[in-house]
Amino acid sequence: MRLLRFDRSRGLVSTDFREKATPPYAILSHRWGDSEVLYEDLGRNTYKAKHGYRKIEFCAEQAAQDQLQYFWIDTCCIDKWNLRERSKAINSMFRWYKNATRCYVFLPDVSAATDASRSAWEASFRASEWFTRGWTLQELIAPVSVEFFSREGRRIGDKASLEPLVHEITGVPLEALRNCPLDDFTTAERKGWAKDRETSEKEDAVYCLLGIFNINLPMAYGEGVDKAWRRLQMELEAASSAPSIIPFSQNEQFVGRESQLAELEARLFGNKRATTMAIVGRAGTGKSQLALEVAHRTRQRNKNCSVFWIDASDMDSLYRSYASIAQKLSIPGWDDEKVDSRQLVKTHLSEKGEKQCLLVFDNTEDVSLGSSGISTGATHIVDYLPHSELCSVLFTTTNSDTAKRLAAPNVVELKEMTPSTAQRMLENHLTQELSTMEAQPLLHELSYLPLAIVQAAAYINARSITTQEYLSQMARERETVLERTSELPEDSPPRCGTMDPVTIAVLISLDQIRRDSELAAEYLFLAACIDRKDIPLDLLEASSPREREDAVKVLSRYALVTRRPAESALDLHQLVHRALRRWLQKLEYLDQWIESAIRWLREVFPDHNHNNRSKWRRLLPHTKYALSNRSDERDNGNGQDLAWKCAMALYYDGRWAEAEELFVQVMETRKTKLGADHPDTLTSMANLGVTYSVQGKEDKAEPLKKQVMEIRKTKLGTDHPSTLSSMANLASTYSNQGRWREAKELDVQTKLGTDHPSTLTSMANLASTYRNQGRWREAEELFVQVMETSKTKLGADHPDTLTSMANLAFTFKGLGRVTQAFSLMQDCCRQQEQVLGPRHPYTVSSQESLAAWRLEAMEISE
Repeated sequence: MRLLRFDRSRGLVSTDFREKATPPYAILSHRWGDSEVLYEDLGRNTYKAKHGYRKIEFCAEQAAQDQLQYFWIDTCCIDKWNLRERSKAINSMFRWYKNATRCYVFLPDVSAATDASRSAWEASFRASEWFTRGWTLQELIAPVSVEFFSREGRRIGDKASLEPLVHEITGVPLEALRNCPLDDFTTAERKGWAKDRETSEKEDAVYCLLGIFNINLPMAYGEGVDKAWRRLQMELEAASSAPSIIPFSQNEQFVGRESQLAELEARLFGNKRATTMAIVGRAGTGKSQLALEVAHRTRQRNKNCSVFWIDASDMDSLYRSYASIAQKLSIPGWDDEKVDSRQLVKTHLSEKGEKQCLLVFDNTEDVSLGSSGISTGATHIVDYLPHSELCSVLFTTTNSDTAKRLAAPNVVELKEMTPSTAQRMLENHLTQELSTMEAQPLLHELSYLPLAIVQAAAYINARSITTQEYLSQMARERETVLERTSELPEDSPPRCGTMDPVTIAVLISLDQIRRDSELAAEYLFLAACIDRKDIPLDLLEASSPREREDAVKVLSRYALVTRRPAESALDLHQLVHRALRRWLQKLEYLDQWIESAIRWLREVFPDHNHNNRSKWRRLLPHTKYALSNRSDERDNGNGQDLAWKCAMALYYDGRWAEAEELFVQVMETRKTKLGADHPDTLTSMANLGVTYSVQGKEDKAEPLKKQVMEIRKTKLGTDHPSTLSSMANLASTYSNQGRWREAKELDVQTKLGTDHPSTLTSMANLASTYRNQGRWREAEELFVQVMETSKTKLGADHPDTLTSMANLAFTFKGLGRVTQAFSLMQDCCRQQEQVLGPRHPYTVSSQESLAAWRLEAMEISE
């Protein structure tokens, strides 16, 4: 849990208490506005310019009056770019409000002057929107102390003094307002408390009650209120059965695949032994829907079998899924940030027990998973499968080789649906009735492909047209596509794939969307130029949140996007993404929209300050995708600026090979456009040199660093900070090469202030030289100075501070102070895991050193 406090010299300070005892704190309950202070604003120190800062000031002042140093506000105490943190926060919210010493309700729509009587504010108090919203219900019930304040910051009263009035407004029983155990109330009673409350997302009418029911339920926006209620009811009824996580409702419109369904059910647990199986088929054939039906049927028919759904599209998604399982199973250590939840779950499920388990790995496109976050290389998915005769595994994939490698010979292949099954699917999705004669011509044109059927049905429902009218539109669209294609030059992109049914369905919907909402169409074009998964809504420009929301609803109506409100993001199906790109390419608009995407990404991509790591990790897949497809001829500088930002983020995330590739591109382009001695060119050369060094490529690093230093000496002078920084960089190379005399000669610590970054780098280089020469005492003195200065100027959790801790730990060990070395390195490892991540090279290196020290100690004791 992250808490805020005010520091006289530093202003608003955020402190993470994940590893510490949480101190008493106040908590704010409020309605979100359009200009709230966010977590990232704290790092940029731009929070005072936002309208929402007034609420922060109010909360801080009120907490101080109540002798509380710390306070919590959802807008800026949750890193919304960190999906793991965001998900955990949503599920922890009720507990956080319950544990708060004071809860302040800020009511901007209630005015109460200093001398105002109750009659002056009671009418607006009764009408306040705060009492009409879904999520504020738990904020009223959970805390013991709830105090209400007007927009002027005047205290109106608290939950106790205003009890009759609050009871009358909300209908919440007095016993619940007095914090009686919620188990004393029936499910129907608790459900009724939210009956007349509004939520931005319809499913939130259910999700806002999860804390009140003490239920942890994965959020599946788009499922609808009724399905969300059924899932909640299943969780309530399943208290005595095996715990499960299936984040999607059972598809009531599921049809067909009876033979494959029967085969999967029979073989997964047919002989009461674990089986590994895979469903394979091309995109859009309904693999995930078949797996979902298997998951729900397994849970319904075997109450002792746990079923866990895992998103295996990339390593970060896999990690989040395993973390949810660990929490659901209450495995000891599930909430420990140092623990790898994948190994935790694997070990737990591998232990012998009497209950069966089914793991469904959806979207497993490769046995090795990369990461959109931090990774030192691909990880084999098999490494995280439990070894148990009671745990069956089911994969879905479009890759037949992957299916065979994971599950051969137990592979179920999905092909096109039969005409009768396809008709049942169409009928289930349409709001109108139709006959076989009406349905089959359309289904034939749609190639009986489930995705195309769903999109066609969405369009027919949205426009209230007949299937024959849709067929006519398909014919017209095909003619239009052929005309456009015939007009292109002979060397234009190939035509293949332009006539597939998903493409035609997408283009039909796109034509209508452009008439309904030009902004919605622009969102689609932007989405076609970046990665198709986890598209943050913050990437979608709009004059107001409402305008953006309306445009996104248009896209949802035509089934072209999958909404992820819990992550404030969208997904596109890969076939939709491909169809949009091909359409833009054939009209010669693709380069233009890629440039627009790059321009906007350049604006929103953060600098490489380590406080921004969650944001850049989510934006890196989109940035790399856009940059890899850009046209150099169209680049007006935005591409190179974005490439540099991306490279810097990759460097600080330990993804050095990827950073090197981009730094080379940036350097060569700047040399051509700006000249070899331009400051920006020299900066990119210096960046590349340092990247070579951390990878041990000192033979490549040295000439670059020398060149940068000599040009800066000539252009800027020997004493210029940039020159001194390049001297420090070259000194580090000499030190790594064992050329300690030359490294010492380049020491610049007397040229600048003792706390300048170049000075700290130089001091660290010199300390390393002393250590390599066996001059341990001198090395210790310098490393201590570097560490303490870094703590003061950069912060205790800054990556450079942590590196200095590791260096000092090595020095302690060299001095024979083993206990002190162990303690410091353990602290360093713990903080590196939190700040850099468990797979960052520096974290891995520190952990390996610590493990080697332990092994060495064991051998000595023997």
